Amino acid sequence: MNPAPHPRSAPGLPGRRGLLGGLLAGAALAAVPALAAPAHAGARPAPAPAGSRATRPLLLGTYTSEGGGGTGIGTAAYDTGTGAITPGPVITGVENPSYLAPHPSGATVYAVAEQGAGAVTAVAIGPAGTYEVLGSRPTGGSGPTHLSVHPSGRWLLSANYTSGSVAVHPIAEDGSLGERTDLVTHSSPPPGPGQGGPHAHQIVTSPDGGHVLAVDLGTDTVYTYRLDASAGTLTEVSRAALTPGSGPRHLAFHPGGRFAYLACELDNTMVVCAYDPATGALTPGPGQSTGTGSGVSYPAQPVVTGDGAYVYLANRGHNSLTRYAVEGDGAVLRLLDTVPVGGDWPRQLALSPDSSLLFAANQRSSTVTVFGVGPDGSLTGAGAPFPAPVAVCVLPLP
Repeated sequence: MNPAPHPRSAPGLPGRRGLLGGLLAGAALAAVPALAAPAHAGARPAPAPAGSRATRPLLLGTYTSEGGGGTGIGTAAYDTGTGAITPGPVITGVENPSYLAPHPSGATVYAVAEQGAGAVTAVAIGPAGTYEVLGSRPTGGSGPTHLSVHPSGRWLLSANYTSGSVAVHPIAEDGSLGERTDLVTHSSPPPGPGQGGPHAHQIVTSPDGGHVLAVDLGTDTVYTYRLDASAGTLTEVSRAALTPGSGPRHLAFHPGGRFAYLACELDNTMVVCAYDPATGALTPGPGQSTGTGSGVSYPAQPVVTGDGAYVYLANRGHNSLTRYAVEGDGAVLRLLDTVPVGGDWPRQLALSPDSSLLFAANQRSSTVTVFGVGPDGSLTGAGAPFPAPVAVCVLPLP
Protein backbone atom coordinates (compact mmCIF):
# COMPACT_ATOMS: atom_id res chain seq x y z
CA MET A 1 0.00 0.00 0.00
CA ASN A 2 1.10 3.53 -0.57
CA PRO A 3 1.79 5.51 2.61
CA ALA A 4 -0.95 7.80 3.83
CA PRO A 5 -0.67 11.31 2.37
CA HIS A 6 1.21 13.77 4.48
CA PRO A 7 -1.12 16.29 6.15
CA ARG A 8 0.75 19.15 4.49
CA SER A 9 0.30 17.81 0.98
CA ALA A 10 -2.94 15.83 1.04
CA PRO A 11 -5.82 17.35 -0.94
CA GLY A 12 -8.09 19.50 1.14
CA LEU A 13 -5.78 19.78 4.12
CA PRO A 14 -4.50 23.20 5.24
CA GLY A 15 -0.82 22.19 5.22
CA ARG A 16 1.36 24.70 7.00
CA ARG A 17 3.91 24.76 4.23
CA GLY A 18 1.20 25.16 1.60
CA LEU A 19 -0.30 28.07 3.47
CA LEU A 20 3.03 29.84 3.34
CA GLY A 21 3.72 29.20 -0.32
CA GLY A 22 2.75 32.72 -1.29
CA LEU A 23 5.31 34.35 0.94
CA LEU A 24 8.32 36.00 -0.64
CA ALA A 25 11.33 33.75 -0.05
CA GLY A 26 13.43 36.71 0.91
CA ALA A 27 10.97 38.35 3.22
CA ALA A 28 12.67 39.55 6.39
CA LEU A 29 11.39 40.34 9.84
CA ALA A 30 11.98 43.74 11.36
CA ALA A 31 11.89 44.90 14.94
CA VAL A 32 8.95 47.10 15.83
CA PRO A 33 8.35 49.46 18.73
CA ALA A 34 6.65 48.31 21.89
CA LEU A 35 3.00 47.44 21.45
CA ALA A 36 0.94 50.56 21.79
CA ALA A 37 -2.30 49.70 23.55
CA PRO A 38 -4.38 51.06 26.39
CA ALA A 39 -2.92 50.10 29.74
CA HIS A 40 -5.98 48.12 30.72
CA ALA A 41 -5.84 46.12 27.47
CA GLY A 42 -2.12 45.44 27.18
CA ALA A 43 -1.29 44.99 30.83
CA ARG A 44 -0.30 41.63 32.16
CA PRO A 45 -2.96 40.54 34.65
CA ALA A 46 -1.96 41.42 38.20
CA PRO A 47 -2.08 38.75 40.90
CA ALA A 48 -5.52 38.50 42.45
CA PRO A 49 -6.00 39.32 46.12
CA ALA A 50 -5.90 36.43 48.54
CA GLY A 51 -9.13 34.46 48.52
CA SER A 52 -10.15 35.47 45.02
CA ARG A 53 -9.55 33.76 41.72
CA ALA A 54 -6.33 34.65 39.94
CA THR A 55 -5.69 35.23 36.26
CA ARG A 56 -2.51 34.48 34.36
CA PRO A 57 -1.29 35.54 30.93
CA LEU A 58 -1.82 33.42 27.84
CA LEU A 59 -0.10 33.86 24.46
CA LEU A 60 -1.39 32.57 21.13
CA GLY A 61 0.58 31.62 18.03
CA THR A 62 -0.91 31.84 14.54
CA TYR A 63 -0.17 32.33 10.85
CA THR A 64 -0.23 35.92 9.67
CA SER A 65 0.10 34.96 6.00
CA GLU A 66 -3.17 33.03 5.74
CA GLY A 67 -6.27 34.82 4.50
CA GLY A 68 -8.44 35.67 7.46
CA GLY A 69 -5.69 34.59 9.81
CA GLY A 70 -3.88 36.24 12.64
CA THR A 71 -2.05 39.54 12.75
CA GLY A 72 0.66 38.68 15.27
CA ILE A 73 1.03 37.02 18.66
CA GLY A 74 -2.29 37.07 20.45
CA THR A 75 -2.41 37.97 24.13
CA ALA A 76 -5.05 36.96 26.63
CA ALA A 77 -5.57 36.04 30.28
CA TYR A 78 -7.00 32.84 31.72
CA ASP A 79 -8.77 32.24 34.99
CA THR A 80 -6.74 29.69 36.94
CA GLY A 81 -9.89 28.29 38.53
CA THR A 82 -12.37 28.11 35.67
CA GLY A 83 -10.08 28.24 32.64
CA ALA A 84 -12.12 31.11 31.15
CA ILE A 85 -10.09 33.15 28.68
CA THR A 86 -10.28 36.93 28.30
CA PRO A 87 -8.84 38.42 25.08
CA GLY A 88 -6.14 41.08 25.00
CA PRO A 89 -4.37 43.05 22.25
CA VAL A 90 -2.14 41.56 19.56
CA ILE A 91 1.64 41.87 19.49
CA THR A 92 2.16 43.03 15.90
CA GLY A 93 5.32 43.05 13.82
CA VAL A 94 5.88 39.29 14.21
CA GLU A 95 5.41 37.22 11.06
CA ASN A 96 3.89 33.74 11.18
CA PRO A 97 4.57 33.09 14.89
CA SER A 98 3.40 29.47 14.73
CA TYR A 99 5.30 28.31 17.82
CA LEU A 100 6.19 30.11 21.04
CA ALA A 101 8.56 29.34 23.91
CA PRO A 102 9.30 31.21 27.16
CA HIS A 103 12.66 32.11 28.67
CA PRO A 104 13.20 30.48 32.11
CA SER A 105 13.30 33.96 33.67
CA GLY A 106 9.80 34.73 32.44
CA ALA A 107 11.04 38.05 31.05
CA THR A 108 11.10 37.08 27.38
CA VAL A 109 9.19 34.88 24.96
CA TYR A 110 10.45 33.66 21.59
CA ALA A 111 8.58 32.94 18.35
CA VAL A 112 9.45 31.22 15.11
CA ALA A 113 8.75 32.95 11.81
CA GLU A 114 7.55 29.96 9.83
CA GLN A 115 8.24 31.08 6.28
CA GLY A 116 10.69 30.62 3.43
CA ALA A 117 13.33 32.84 5.01
CA GLY A 118 13.07 31.37 8.48
CA ALA A 119 13.68 33.52 11.53
CA VAL A 120 13.28 33.62 15.29
CA THR A 121 12.04 36.65 17.21
CA ALA A 122 12.48 37.79 20.82
CA VAL A 123 9.67 39.60 22.65
CA ALA A 124 10.30 41.18 26.05
CA ILE A 125 7.60 41.06 28.72
CA GLY A 126 7.64 44.24 30.83
CA PRO A 127 7.07 44.41 34.60
CA ALA A 128 3.54 45.68 34.00
CA GLY A 129 2.86 43.00 31.40
CA THR A 130 3.50 45.17 28.34
CA TYR A 131 5.32 43.60 25.41
CA GLU A 132 8.16 44.83 23.21
CA VAL A 133 9.55 43.14 20.11
CA LEU A 134 13.35 43.08 20.53
CA GLY A 135 14.20 41.95 17.02
CA SER A 136 14.74 38.85 14.91
CA ARG A 137 17.54 36.69 13.60
CA PRO A 138 17.56 34.34 10.58
CA THR A 139 17.66 30.65 11.37
CA GLY A 140 19.65 29.78 8.26
CA GLY A 141 16.88 27.46 7.09
CA SER A 142 13.29 27.51 5.89
CA GLY A 143 10.00 26.83 7.60
CA PRO A 144 11.09 26.82 11.27
CA THR A 145 8.33 25.07 13.19
CA HIS A 146 9.62 24.66 16.74
CA LEU A 147 11.94 26.33 19.21
CA SER A 148 12.94 26.00 22.85
CA VAL A 149 15.24 27.71 25.32
CA HIS A 150 18.10 25.79 26.89
CA PRO A 151 17.63 25.54 30.70
CA SER A 152 20.68 27.78 31.18
CA GLY A 153 18.75 30.59 29.49
CA ARG A 154 21.77 31.32 27.30
CA TRP A 155 20.81 29.57 24.06
CA LEU A 156 17.77 29.44 21.79
CA LEU A 157 17.33 26.21 19.83
CA SER A 158 15.17 26.06 16.69
CA ALA A 159 14.11 23.42 14.16
CA ASN A 160 13.74 24.25 10.46
CA TYR A 161 11.09 21.88 9.10
CA THR A 162 11.33 22.54 5.37
CA SER A 163 15.13 22.48 5.13
CA GLY A 164 15.61 19.76 7.77
CA SER A 165 18.09 21.60 9.97
CA VAL A 166 18.50 22.82 13.54
CA ALA A 167 19.99 26.12 14.66
CA VAL A 168 21.44 27.72 17.79
CA HIS A 169 21.33 31.42 18.74
CA PRO A 170 22.87 33.08 21.81
CA ILE A 171 20.58 34.93 24.18
CA ALA A 172 21.81 38.23 25.64
CA GLU A 173 21.17 39.47 29.17
CA ASP A 174 18.21 41.54 27.98
CA GLY A 175 16.70 38.53 26.22
CA SER A 176 17.58 39.65 22.71
CA LEU A 177 19.17 37.27 20.23
CA GLY A 178 22.69 37.28 18.81
CA GLU A 179 23.92 35.92 15.49
CA ARG A 180 23.49 32.20 14.92
CA THR A 181 26.34 30.10 16.33
CA ASP A 182 25.51 26.80 14.63
CA LEU A 183 23.37 25.20 11.93
CA VAL A 184 23.23 21.42 11.49
CA THR A 185 21.41 19.82 8.55
CA HIS A 186 20.14 16.24 8.85
CA SER A 187 21.84 14.75 5.79
CA SER A 188 21.48 11.09 6.80
CA PRO A 189 19.82 8.62 6.94
CA PRO A 190 17.91 8.94 3.66
CA PRO A 191 14.37 10.32 3.85
CA GLY A 192 11.64 7.91 4.84
CA PRO A 193 8.88 6.61 2.53
CA GLY A 194 6.99 9.43 0.87
CA GLN A 195 9.31 12.12 2.22
CA GLY A 196 11.25 14.45 -0.05
CA GLY A 197 13.94 15.19 2.48
CA PRO A 198 14.68 15.73 6.17
CA HIS A 199 12.06 17.64 8.17
CA ALA A 200 13.24 18.73 11.61
CA HIS A 201 10.05 19.14 13.63
CA GLN A 202 11.17 19.65 17.23
CA ILE A 203 14.27 20.45 19.27
CA VAL A 204 14.34 20.14 23.07
CA THR A 205 16.80 19.74 25.92
CA SER A 206 16.69 16.61 28.07
CA PRO A 207 15.49 17.11 31.68
CA ASP A 208 19.03 16.67 33.02
CA GLY A 209 20.26 19.43 30.72
CA GLY A 210 23.02 17.25 29.32
CA HIS A 211 21.76 16.72 25.78
CA VAL A 212 19.69 18.30 23.02
CA LEU A 213 17.30 16.08 21.05
CA ALA A 214 15.98 16.87 17.56
CA VAL A 215 12.99 14.96 16.16
CA ASP A 216 13.05 14.64 12.35
CA LEU A 217 9.82 13.56 10.68
CA GLY A 218 11.43 13.20 7.25
CA THR A 219 14.23 10.81 8.22
CA ASP A 220 12.25 8.92 10.89
CA THR A 221 15.05 9.69 13.33
CA VAL A 222 15.65 11.39 16.66
CA TYR A 223 19.14 12.93 16.83
CA THR A 224 20.89 13.53 20.15
CA TYR A 225 23.44 16.33 20.39
CA ARG A 226 25.75 17.68 23.04
CA LEU A 227 25.67 21.47 23.25
CA ASP A 228 28.94 23.29 23.83
CA ALA A 229 27.86 25.76 26.52
CA SER A 230 30.62 28.21 25.60
CA ALA A 231 30.58 28.14 21.81
CA GLY A 232 26.92 27.35 21.21
CA THR A 233 27.69 24.48 18.84
CA LEU A 234 26.09 21.04 18.53
CA THR A 235 27.92 17.71 18.29
CA GLU A 236 25.93 14.59 17.47
CA VAL A 237 26.41 11.78 20.00
CA SER A 238 23.57 9.38 19.19
CA ARG A 239 20.60 8.78 16.94
CA ALA A 240 17.46 6.69 17.34
CA ALA A 241 15.80 5.09 14.31
CA LEU A 242 12.02 4.88 14.25
CA THR A 243 9.92 2.64 12.02
CA PRO A 244 10.34 3.73 8.38
CA GLY A 245 7.40 5.90 7.40
CA SER A 246 6.25 6.47 10.98
CA GLY A 247 6.88 10.21 10.86
CA PRO A 248 8.06 11.08 14.38
CA ARG A 249 6.85 14.59 15.20
CA HIS A 250 7.05 15.63 18.87
CA LEU A 251 8.23 14.05 22.11
CA ALA A 252 7.68 14.90 25.76
CA PHE A 253 9.82 13.72 28.67
CA HIS A 254 8.55 12.14 31.85
CA PRO A 255 9.64 14.32 34.81
CA GLY A 256 11.78 11.42 36.06
CA GLY A 257 14.04 12.01 33.07
CA ARG A 258 14.46 8.37 32.01
CA PHE A 259 11.60 8.03 29.52
CA ALA A 260 10.08 10.10 26.73
CA TYR A 261 6.82 9.74 24.79
CA LEU A 262 7.02 10.25 21.03
CA ALA A 263 4.05 10.97 18.76
CA CYS A 264 4.41 9.54 15.24
CA GLU A 265 2.01 11.34 12.96
CA LEU A 266 2.13 9.14 9.86
CA ASP A 267 1.57 5.69 11.35
CA ASN A 268 -0.79 6.92 14.09
CA THR A 269 1.21 5.64 17.05
CA MET A 270 2.69 6.69 20.37
CA VAL A 271 6.15 5.34 21.23
CA VAL A 272 7.64 5.02 24.71
CA CYS A 273 11.39 5.67 24.53
CA ALA A 274 13.97 4.89 27.19
CA TYR A 275 16.54 7.66 27.69
CA ASP A 276 20.06 7.27 29.06
CA PRO A 277 21.24 10.58 30.59
CA ALA A 278 24.86 9.41 30.59
CA THR A 279 25.10 8.84 26.85
CA GLY A 280 22.08 10.70 25.48
CA ALA A 281 20.89 7.52 23.77
CA LEU A 282 17.16 7.26 23.13
CA THR A 283 15.82 3.71 22.68
CA PRO A 284 12.33 3.53 21.12
CA GLY A 285 9.88 0.79 22.04
CA PRO A 286 7.08 -0.52 19.83
CA GLY A 287 4.41 1.80 18.53
CA GLN A 288 1.25 1.89 20.66
CA SER A 289 -2.36 2.65 19.80
CA THR A 290 -3.68 6.18 20.05
CA GLY A 291 -7.20 4.84 20.58
CA THR A 292 -8.50 6.57 17.46
CA GLY A 293 -9.37 3.47 15.46
CA SER A 294 -8.36 2.62 11.90
CA GLY A 295 -6.88 5.15 9.54
CA VAL A 296 -4.45 7.95 10.18
CA SER A 297 -5.44 10.71 12.57
CA TYR A 298 -2.13 12.58 12.44
CA PRO A 299 -1.28 12.71 16.15
CA ALA A 300 0.44 16.00 16.84
CA GLN A 301 1.85 16.46 20.31
CA PRO A 302 2.02 14.73 23.70
CA VAL A 303 2.10 16.53 27.06
CA VAL A 304 2.86 15.07 30.49
CA THR A 305 1.34 16.24 33.78
CA GLY A 306 3.76 17.73 36.27
CA ASP A 307 3.50 14.72 38.57
CA GLY A 308 4.19 12.35 35.67
CA ALA A 309 0.95 10.44 36.21
CA TYR A 310 -0.83 11.12 32.90
CA VAL A 311 -0.02 11.78 29.27
CA TYR A 312 -2.34 13.47 26.76
CA LEU A 313 -2.04 13.36 22.99
CA ALA A 314 -3.68 15.62 20.38
CA ASN A 315 -5.16 13.77 17.38
CA ARG A 316 -5.80 16.16 14.50
CA GLY A 317 -7.74 13.97 12.06
CA HIS A 318 -9.79 12.38 14.86
CA ASN A 319 -10.28 15.75 16.61
CA SER A 320 -9.70 14.15 19.97
CA LEU A 321 -7.42 13.93 22.98
CA THR A 322 -6.02 10.56 23.99
CA ARG A 323 -5.51 9.95 27.70
CA TYR A 324 -2.85 7.55 29.00
CA ALA A 325 -1.99 6.50 32.54
CA VAL A 326 1.74 6.37 33.24
CA GLU A 327 2.97 3.26 35.03
CA GLY A 328 6.29 1.59 35.87
CA ASP A 329 7.95 4.87 36.88
CA GLY A 330 7.43 6.16 33.36
CA ALA A 331 8.24 3.01 31.40
CA VAL A 332 4.63 2.10 30.53
CA LEU A 333 1.70 3.95 29.00
CA ARG A 334 -1.75 2.45 29.53
CA LEU A 335 -4.41 3.69 27.13
CA LEU A 336 -7.45 4.95 29.03
CA ASP A 337 -9.74 6.69 26.54
CA THR A 338 -10.18 9.46 24.00
CA VAL A 339 -12.16 12.66 24.51
CA PRO A 340 -13.54 14.97 21.78
CA VAL A 341 -11.42 18.11 21.67
CA GLY A 342 -14.36 20.38 20.88
CA GLY A 343 -12.60 21.93 17.88
CA ASP A 344 -11.13 21.08 14.50
CA TRP A 345 -7.50 20.00 13.91
CA PRO A 346 -5.92 20.27 17.40
CA ARG A 347 -2.41 21.27 16.47
CA GLN A 348 -0.82 21.85 19.87
CA LEU A 349 -1.49 21.22 23.57
CA ALA A 350 -0.29 22.95 26.73
CA LEU A 351 -0.85 22.37 30.42
CA SER A 352 -1.12 25.20 32.93
CA PRO A 353 1.92 25.41 35.25
CA ASP A 354 0.10 23.40 37.96
CA SER A 355 -1.34 20.91 35.42
CA SER A 356 -4.91 21.71 36.52
CA LEU A 357 -5.92 22.94 33.05
CA LEU A 358 -5.26 21.64 29.55
CA PHE A 359 -5.38 23.98 26.54
CA ALA A 360 -5.79 22.84 22.93
CA ALA A 361 -5.06 25.08 19.92
CA ASN A 362 -7.44 24.08 17.12
CA GLN A 363 -6.12 25.31 13.78
CA ARG A 364 -9.07 24.75 11.44
CA SER A 365 -11.80 25.96 13.77
CA SER A 366 -9.69 28.93 14.93
CA THR A 367 -10.42 28.18 18.57
CA VAL A 368 -8.77 27.29 21.85
CA THR A 369 -10.59 24.75 23.99
CA VAL A 370 -9.90 24.35 27.70
CA PHE A 371 -10.30 21.33 29.95
CA GLY A 372 -10.10 20.90 33.69
CA VAL A 373 -7.77 18.06 34.68
CA GLY A 374 -9.13 15.91 37.50
CA PRO A 375 -7.07 14.07 40.13
CA ASP A 376 -7.65 10.89 38.13
CA GLY A 377 -6.50 12.57 34.92
CA SER A 378 -10.04 12.92 33.59
CA LEU A 379 -10.78 15.85 31.31
CA THR A 380 -13.82 18.09 31.75
CA GLY A 381 -14.64 20.84 29.28
CA ALA A 382 -14.28 24.32 30.76
CA GLY A 383 -16.67 26.65 28.99
CA ALA A 384 -17.19 27.54 25.35
CA PRO A 385 -14.30 27.49 22.85
CA PHE A 386 -12.30 30.72 22.78
CA PRO A 387 -12.08 32.34 19.30
CA ALA A 388 -8.45 32.69 18.13
CA PRO A 389 -7.60 33.16 14.42
CA VAL A 390 -5.80 30.08 13.04
CA ALA A 391 -4.81 28.94 16.52
CA VAL A 392 -1.70 26.79 16.17
CA CYS A 393 0.01 27.39 19.52
CA VAL A 394 -1.18 28.27 23.02
CA LEU A 395 1.25 29.21 25.78
CA PRO A 396 -0.02 29.70 29.35
CA LEU A 397 2.55 31.66 31.35
CA PRO A 398 3.17 31.37 35.12
